[in-house]
Amino acid sequence: MDALAPAMSSETLEFHYGKHHKAYVDKLNELTAGTPLEAASLEDIIQQSAQDPGQALLFNQAGQHWNHTHFWMGMRKGGGGAMPGHLEQRLISDFGSVDAFLAEFTQACLTQFGSGWGWLVFDGNKLSVTKTGNAEVPITQGHTALLTCDVWEHSYYVDYRNQRPKYVETFLNDLVDWQVVADRLEAVTG
Repeated sequence: MDALAPAMSSETLEFHYGKHHKAYVDKLNELTAGTPLEAASLEDIIQQSAQDPGQALLFNQAGQHWNHTHFWMGMRKGGGGAMPGHLEQRLISDFGSVDAFLAEFTQACLTQFGSGWGWLVFDGNKLSVTKTGNAEVPITQGHTALLTCDVWEHSYYVDYRNQRPKYVETFLNDLVDWQVVADRLEAVTG
């Protein structure tokens, strides 16, 4: 639980990963048990439940599980720093500079009202920044998620209280695993 400390404390991980994320997984397993979706991929559950307003509870559990998993897998202790060259070049090509990307990503995270997510996505042609509320998932919009920052208060309140800007800054400077982001980009662009 201290794998991301001091940027993200073990107390935050105990609550965020050990309780919040676990609750989504447990409820999702409960909702799909004994149904045709029990053996479906998480992405298929998301896509199918997103189309049916009567499946909002299922969509929320699946979306939150997917978003959180993407979030955890994109971080490492001592993250931030230099980016792999092809990712850096693509950010410069699509945003004008790495700093412009970082500013736009930060702005998305800070202006997401209430609970949600800031994203770097690939839309099939270029990289872009977006944000989603609650359990919304970029894959339902045809986007490939490359990086996400969880801006639900449970993600940062223990460590940063109400200082979302400091949390987002720390996320980008000390937690993001740019190699994972680069590998995700390479997987979709070849």
